[in-house]
Amino acid sequence: MSDISIPWKKITRGLPNARQSANDRAPTIDEIKKLLEYPDRRIKPIVYTMISSGIRLGAWDYLKWKHIIPFKDEKGEVLAAKIIVYAGEHDEYYSFITPGAYSSLLDWIKFREGYGEKVTEESWLMRDIWQTTNVNYGAKWGLATYPKKLNSYAIKRILERGLWSQGLRKTLENGEKRHEYKAAHGFRKFYKTRTEQVMRPLNVEITLGHNIGLSGSYYKPTEKEVLEDYLKAVDSLTINNNQKLLEKQINDLKENSKDNEYITKSKLQEKEEQIQELKKNDKVKEEILCTCYKRLYFYFTNNSVFL
Repeated sequence: MSDISIPWKKITRGLPNARQSANDRAPTIDEIKKLLEYPDRRIKPIVYTMISSGIRLGAWDYLKWKHIIPFKDEKGEVLAAKIIVYAGEHDEYYSFITPGAYSSLLDWIKFREGYGEKVTEESWLMRDIWQTTNVNYGAKWGLATYPKKLNSYAIKRILERGLWSQGLRKTLENGEKRHEYKAAHGFRKFYKTRTEQVMRPLNVEITLGHNIGLSGSYYKPTEKEVLEDYLKAVDSLTINNNQKLLEKQINDLKENSKDNEYITKSKLQEKEEQIQELKKNDKVKEEILCTCYKRLYFYFTNNSVFL
């Protein structure tokens, strides 16, 4: 500001090399399952949404019910849901959430409606909790019919309380500055790690709201194309996938059984044809042999000299 030229390159030469990225990791499946056991009705929709879309913590300050748009197949089953992030801001973008995440959000909305809240498209996706039992003592919670938006700071506090309560956070030892994974940003790392195993890297960056640089001027996939790519990662982003996985295994067994049955029938038909061919050949050989016997008999009976 004072127009003083500072030789930063020379100054920084004397500084030690700094780590370019934080030395933390994404949470494991087991750790996420343990966190989901925390007794707060909001924990599942929060965690499921964050791990299946990769949104930042600050996105919750803008999310409303109208920003969740489900995509269904011909049978009416939800394949995935679009989530509009930072709606109305200059950095608005879109991502997707899994059917399990959409189901948890829908259950949360229905729970709120069951206690008298009039949920509309303009309703905040996350709100304060309220007293659900008739208690005349102790602290008074908020009213179900007068929702208050739950901002990103409050959501971070819920996640942190869940981590400590479930034994997933421990006091740092001497010299340590960071936990193994971050309370909220770890879900974003989980999303990127999982999706890049099956999706195109540029599509992953698009759903993370990252700037893809020069590629953004040329690579212009449609929303449908990104969705089709995202569907490949749904199983990897679904935490409690036991039922779905079992159904898939059953369907695979049925398909394999049909294939094996077809192969068995084909083999049996082939063997049957071979047997018929052998029988046919034996019959021909028998006819030829009979003809030979007849000719020999005729020859011997008519040639007394030979006899």
